[in-house]
Amino acid sequence: MVAIVKEDNKLKSVELREQNGSWEILWARSSEGADADWALFAVECGLSLEPTGQTGADGDRKVVVGFNSAGTVFHRTTVPAVGAKEIASIVQLQAESRLPLPAEQIELAWRTESVQGGNMGITMAVARREQLRGFAQNVRRFRPEKILLDCEGIVRAWRTIFAGAERKAVVLSVGAWSTQVCLAENGRLSNAVVLDMGLEDFLTDAAQEQTETTERFTQDMRSVLELFGCAGQAELPVFVLSDGGPVYVSIVSSLRLAGFNTRVALPDAGRLSARSELGAEGLYEYRAPIGLALMALDGREDELNIFARLYSPTEKKEKKHWLYSPKLAGAAASVMLLLLALVAFAVDVKSPKAIQERLKASVSDADMDLLVERQELIRTVARQRPNVLELLKLVSGSGEKGITLNSLHFKKGQSVTISGEAGSNDQLRKFEKGLQDTKGIEDVACTPTMDSKGKKVTFKMTFHYKNFTKKKTAAQSLSLGRS
Repeated sequence: MVAIVKEDNKLKSVELREQNGSWEILWARSSEGADADWALFAVECGLSLEPTGQTGADGDRKVVVGFNSAGTVFHRTTVPAVGAKEIASIVQLQAESRLPLPAEQIELAWRTESVQGGNMGITMAVARREQLRGFAQNVRRFRPEKILLDCEGIVRAWRTIFAGAERKAVVLSVGAWSTQVCLAENGRLSNAVVLDMGLEDFLTDAAQEQTETTERFTQDMRSVLELFGCAGQAELPVFVLSDGGPVYVSIVSSLRLAGFNTRVALPDAGRLSARSELGAEGLYEYRAPIGLALMALDGREDELNIFARLYSPTEKKEKKHWLYSPKLAGAAASVMLLLLALVAFAVDVKSPKAIQERLKASVSDADMDLLVERQELIRTVARQRPNVLELLKLVSGSGEKGITLNSLHFKKGQSVTISGEAGSNDQLRKFEKGLQDTKGIEDVACTPTMDSKGKKVTFKMTFHYKNFTKKKTAAQSLSLGRS
C-alpha cells in the first residue's frame, strides 16, 4: 500500500506491506522542492500514469492520498437513535443550519458513534466542494484508491507507532509552520483544528519573542479545547508527537506550565517489522502517510470519506455486447414504436365505462369494500406515527441564528426534551416564543443556565408535540378504537 501526503509544502510517501500480522515499511520518499507536482512525484515513487492502471512491474499496488484538513470544518453533535435515512437528513439539516455556505457549495461526510440514553453521537466533516474538486483533479492521473483526511492518519499513527492507548486524548502533530490538534475518542478522530503556529515559531532565540509565542500557543490551545467541549478537563491527556528533539520538550513544558496534562509521545520502531529501517526521526517524519497506509490496509469503511461523491478511481472500459450494435438498436426502436402504436390504439378504443365494468367483474363488492377499508386503515396508522425529521425541522425553523441544538429526546407518551446553547438570554427568549407560536407545539418550558464565563447560555427545554407526547386517557383510547 502506497500513501502520499503533502506536508510543509513537501510531498511525502511511504509503501507499507502487511505480512504475518506485522507491517513493514518498504521505502519512504520526499519531494525535493516545495510545491511539487502530484503526478510527477507519483512517477518518482514508481507509480504509473497509464490508463491501464499498472504500476511498473507490480500492478497490484494500491494508492491512498491524504487531503490537508486545514480547509475542513469538524463538528460533534448528538441525534435521536433513528433509522439511517432519517439520520442522514438530520445531519444534512444541522450542517446547513450551522454553516454560512449554501448546501450546493459544500460536501459533507459523517459517521455515527455509540448510542447512549437514546441518543447517538455524530462526527461531521464539511469542506468547500470546489476545493475538493480541485484536489481530486490534481491526483486523478495516478488513480488513488481512496482520498482520506490526513488528520485521520495522524490519529491512526498515534494509536499504532506512538503506542497511544487512551480512550480519549488530544494529539498534537507539530509541523514547520502549523500544528494539527486532533481529538481522539475510542481510537478514532472526533474533531480537529489546524493552528497557524509550528516549529519555526518556537526556534527563535529572542526571549521576548519566545514568551509571546508560548502565550499565544497556550491561549490557542485553551480555545481549541473549549471548541472540543473539553474546557476545564484538567485530567484530559494531551500528547505531543515527537522525534525526541529538544524543541518538542520545550513545547510540552510550556503547556504544562499553563495547566495542561501534556506529555511527549515517541515512536516505537518495535511495532513494525524488524526489516523496516526507519528510526525514530524517520517514523516521525512520515507519521501521516504511515497512518493513512495503515488505515487503508485495515480495510474499514467507516472513515470520513468527504470525497465520496466527487472522486472514484478510473474504471476500465468494458467491451460492449453485440446487442448494443447501432443497427440492432435502430431495429429494436422501430419494433418498440410499432408496439407502442398498437397499445395506444387499444387503450383509446376501450372506454372508461368498459374498464370499470371489467374491474367490477374481476373483484366482488365485498372484496372491493375490504380493499378500501384496508387502505383507509393504512392512512390512519400513518397519521398516528411520529415523524422525527418533521419535528426537527419545526424546531430548527422556530429558532434564529446563534441557537445551537446539542440533543433531542423524543419518545411517544413523553414530553419532547431538547438541549443546546444560545448567545444571550434575549436570543433564548425569542427562540422559546417562536416554538410556542409554532403550530403543533405547546406547553413550552425552558430552564436556562449561564456558563461560568457569562458568554453563552445553555438551556434545557421541554414541550408537547401534537398528540404524540400526551398520555391518552381510557376514554380517548376507546374513542380511537371505535373510529
